[in-house]
Amino acid sequence: MYGSASKKLGIYIHIPFCRTKCAYCDFYSFIPKGEEIYERYTNALMKHMEAYREAARDRVPDTVYIGGGTPTALPAEQLIRIIKAVKRNFKLSKNTEFTVEVNPKTCDYKTFVRLRRAGVNRISIGLQSADAGELKSLTRSHSRADFEECFKDARAAKIKNISVDLMFGIPNQTVRSLLSSIDYLTRLHPDHISLYDLKIEEGTPYFKIRDRLILPDEDTEFEMYTRAIEMLERRGYRQYEISNFARPGKMSRHNLKYWNCEEYLGFGPGAYSYFNSTRFSFARNLEAYIRGVEDPQSRINMSEGVEQITGKAQLGEYIMLGLRLNDGISMSEIARRYGVDFGVLYGKKAEKYINYGYMVKRGDRLFLTPQGMFISNYILSDLLSFEDLGALSPANNF
Repeated sequence: MYGSASKKLGIYIHIPFCRTKCAYCDFYSFIPKGEEIYERYTNALMKHMEAYREAARDRVPDTVYIGGGTPTALPAEQLIRIIKAVKRNFKLSKNTEFTVEVNPKTCDYKTFVRLRRAGVNRISIGLQSADAGELKSLTRSHSRADFEECFKDARAAKIKNISVDLMFGIPNQTVRSLLSSIDYLTRLHPDHISLYDLKIEEGTPYFKIRDRLILPDEDTEFEMYTRAIEMLERRGYRQYEISNFARPGKMSRHNLKYWNCEEYLGFGPGAYSYFNSTRFSFARNLEAYIRGVEDPQSRINMSEGVEQITGKAQLGEYIMLGLRLNDGISMSEIARRYGVDFGVLYGKKAEKYINYGYMVKRGDRLFLTPQGMFISNYILSDLLSFEDLGALSPANNF
């Protein structure tokens, strides 16, 4: 299986700090009460990476992604130390894609220069919307002008690969206002655009006031999604995944690791890993994480959700994640990897969605149409019968 056959690896580092907390965000992040925690957390991350150096010595990481939270909420000195620790503990490939997420209010030209000189070659900036009212509704701390200054600073600092996040389904958003944001953004010529559908997640401030939010209905959201795809395609951004669009050669190599079921190691509270056919994560508790790293012999359990991914569960994940991609899945690749016939296992259900226009079979490949991508969660849960995927042991794989 993949874990023993491949020598490539992705590295993810979670920075759980923010200057402000957005009302819709359910990622593990918070506003620290004092700056002393930055040094403790930086030291913990560095020590944790050192602990994994031996386990990953035969891997060659070719992608690194520092996300959050807001990585640039850290003082630049700490962020640079983390970057240097990655390079010191892992044998990065010569063409490693090295990404850092940025909030427009927390990074300037000098910081971008320092990041580039430290080895960062890709930046992901959270715009979310170019409409002032929508930014206010999302409780974003930046304006459109802040974003544009940040974007131009990154270009001036010779960052040649810039990704920008947008959202749709925002309270009071219209099809017209979304397309206006896309028009504005594409005129700046970023290299990659992520377009995410706003989800109201339990535990967020938005969830508490969900009955009062004026959200686009499902038909309007579908129109937003399909018209956005068409507009981005005309502007030179090919859709390669449900929420992601890129200029030629600028797809996110790190995120492709997730969707192609490749290996990655995550560091930090809330970070996930898939390593040696095992998925595990670290608890969403900063203090427990730091104390667990500082004293490995303590009773602090910083890990949670350890799961061996084998048998039909591994096949199911390959299909589930592969169908997020525009290129879909290869049935011959499934036979090669897992020794099974996709048509025998899932052919009848797939045929139903092909007939409805939600899937297309072209040669050896099966993929979702834009209509299918919009309701992908429903299709995949029906196609794969998730309740059965984890029930098989290695002794009775198929």
